[in-house]
Amino acid sequence: MEIRQITPKYHVSPQISAEDVPALKEAGITTVICNRPDGEVGPSHQAAAIEAAVTAAGLQFKALPLTHQTMTPENIARHAGFVDGAEGLVLAYCASGTRSSVVWALGQADKQDADTILHAVSAAGYDLEGLRPTLENLSKR
Repeated sequence: MEIRQITPKYHVSPQISAEDVPALKEAGITTVICNRPDGEVGPSHQAAAIEAAVTAAGLQFKALPLTHQTMTPENIARHAGFVDGAEGLVLAYCASGTRSSVVWALGQADKQDADTILHAVSAAGYDLEGLRPTLENLSKR
């Protein structure tokens, strides 16, 4: 498991497993957000299995499976609400961490400029430069 920090509160990672949960708790994560649809993984890595391990450890779990088609303004706002409403550190995961970075970036477009957003995700190892026009357009609204 590789946790990448986007902000002091928000972190992303590729797919996690139930066995990763103790390390997440030790790292101070208090909320886990699953951005990966169940159809992409086997039963042992589907949201219900991860949720069981996360909640058994006393952490919060949120499921918001995302695809290109479901990266809607409503889901972006929902994800931002999960992060804003969390007490403590948040880890969002998907296949590689990219979707979790994209949904965060889109949710920040009305709060930060594109350069700041893109720098944060770039520092975590995600190149979202192609998202710049969308971020700039969203910030004008």
